[in-house]
Amino acid sequence: MNFFQHQDHARRQTGRLILLLAIAVTCLVSLTTLVLGWLWRHIGEPGTHWTSPNNLSNADLYLGVALVVVSVVVVSALYKQSQLSAGGRAVAERLGGKLINLDARGADERRVLNVVEEMAIASGTPVPPVYLLEDDAINAFAAGVTPRDAVIGITRGAIGLLSRDELQGVIAHEFSHIYNGDMRLNTRLVALLHGILVLGLIGEGLLRGLWDADTPSAARIRVSGRSGSSDTSSDSGSGSGFALLLLLVLSGACLWLLGSVGTYFGNLIKAAVNRQREFLADASAVQFTRNPAGIAGALKKIGGHGSLLAALHRAEFSHLYFGDGAGARLFGFDSHPPLQERIRRIEPGWDGRYPRIEPRLDTPLLGPEAWQAALAGFSASAAEQAIAAIGEPRSEHLAQARSTLDSLDPTLSNAAHSAAGAQVLIYGLLLDADAEARQQQRELLSSRLDLSLAFTLERLDDALLALAPGQRLPLLDLAIPALKQLPPAEVETLLSNMALLIKADKRVKLLEWTLLRIVERNLRPASARIGNLALAELAEESAILLGFLARLDDTPALSADQAFAEAWASLPFPSRPRPLAEAGSLRDLEAALRRLTQLRPLQKPQLLKAMARCIEFDGRISVAEAELMRAVADILDCPMPPLLAKA
Repeated sequence: MNFFQHQDHARRQTGRLILLLAIAVTCLVSLTTLVLGWLWRHIGEPGTHWTSPNNLSNADLYLGVALVVVSVVVVSALYKQSQLSAGGRAVAERLGGKLINLDARGADERRVLNVVEEMAIASGTPVPPVYLLEDDAINAFAAGVTPRDAVIGITRGAIGLLSRDELQGVIAHEFSHIYNGDMRLNTRLVALLHGILVLGLIGEGLLRGLWDADTPSAARIRVSGRSGSSDTSSDSGSGSGFALLLLLVLSGACLWLLGSVGTYFGNLIKAAVNRQREFLADASAVQFTRNPAGIAGALKKIGGHGSLLAALHRAEFSHLYFGDGAGARLFGFDSHPPLQERIRRIEPGWDGRYPRIEPRLDTPLLGPEAWQAALAGFSASAAEQAIAAIGEPRSEHLAQARSTLDSLDPTLSNAAHSAAGAQVLIYGLLLDADAEARQQQRELLSSRLDLSLAFTLERLDDALLALAPGQRLPLLDLAIPALKQLPPAEVETLLSNMALLIKADKRVKLLEWTLLRIVERNLRPASARIGNLALAELAEESAILLGFLARLDDTPALSADQAFAEAWASLPFPSRPRPLAEAGSLRDLEAALRRLTQLRPLQKPQLLKAMARCIEFDGRISVAEAELMRAVADILDCPMPPLLAKA
């Protein structure tokens, strides 16, 4: 199953799972309504001041109880969903994680950050923020709704006890969850289950409050129940108080029991999906790293050391972790597959013994591999090979990403790990290579930057001028985590300044515009939704996109027409001429891409292959064409690995 099949499967799986949970919630609400309605109807003395529901019809009573219960579940689920809509950052911070992208301290933290950056660039996804949990357990997680708001979390025990290969296997496992849409599903599961859980929490809180001797309301009810006055009104108050206390106790017990049962069965549904996804992520990690011993070694060390987290809210996110982080559930129920089974699927000949855990000796940040950058361009087949590797990058992509990071100027890579430096790098990527145009852009920008940013831009100018075209997107990816830490006002200033630089020469280049859109998509994440439009509905949008690609870098009109015709012939549309370039056409391209992101997952490869045929029409792909192809693929929610160099 490839990336696009996984997306389509995730869309259908999500629909089925939500339907199943909706049925479970409906049954839970119905049962809760019937029990509470019966209690309110039959306990107490008619005519007393608190038994006014007896004056209601059965339909009105049960409808009122149902509305209250449904409101509690829905409001609680929406509240949790709003909390998690901030992305994986909300989950990481709730578990006590500390961001290390901007301030990695010590060799261990730099090593894990380097591994994450390598894998992000190799897979064509933005570099996610990395959060460190100060926990001795060996564990990790990926959280978020989309790849653009995903984060990686990892424990101190993992970075201190795992070798680089083992750490790479764990991170590759978490990246698989990002590719396959598991995070979106997990977020919805957490929200829905929280709605059910709140019913049980309300019941538990009610029971504790009633039986707590220090609770004033409970004391008043007990006093009322013990009043020994022979007065009729006192007897009535005593009986009424006792009945009210009994009703509240039974209601609390009912809510607690039904909420607990609902949460238990919800967790069963959640785990049924999660266990299979863990096996899939293990297999994907092996395919990515081509090193089964890495992830198998990490799992064995979990067996010898443990993965149970100490975080207060660990159970809430039990299905996110690499290893079981929350412990066994009711009746021995576990959120992860058995550790032995996971290891044996990777290493069938395993002897069943766990290793003795000893402190790891530090290893170099980069291995001895060094691939030369493909500065001379790529063969025409490189684009189709990269498309085939979307969501399933290979070890060759990882090696090339490692080489790319190693070849970056250290002053630029260091700048990418600070909020100020990351902003300056974005501006630098948009500065023109022509000296006169570059100076004009800098003059426009100087009045809008504070002195520290202006000084940093000046200091990095030579390194930015020497930056190879193939290093632009990797550098942008490195800067994204730092940019995500900017306050909203500074984000808007950054985007405004980017637009100013792009328009300075009165001519917007497609790559400039694409860089702006990538930054905007990562800093203004939209709601996650897997598309459901057919390619047949998007003929005009496809033509606009291919028309832009065909005339890249001022390609002569005749060659552009031929490249467009070659690409268009691979799509299921009647022949047509290439759309002409017009004023304001970038607005059309933006609208077209917005629609094309809603293309059905299984039909995206056909469009991507048409894009590849367009840029490879002349028999080779330049570095600029390759990076633009990857940038547009990112906008289409298709994380495309880097093109591999010619042999």
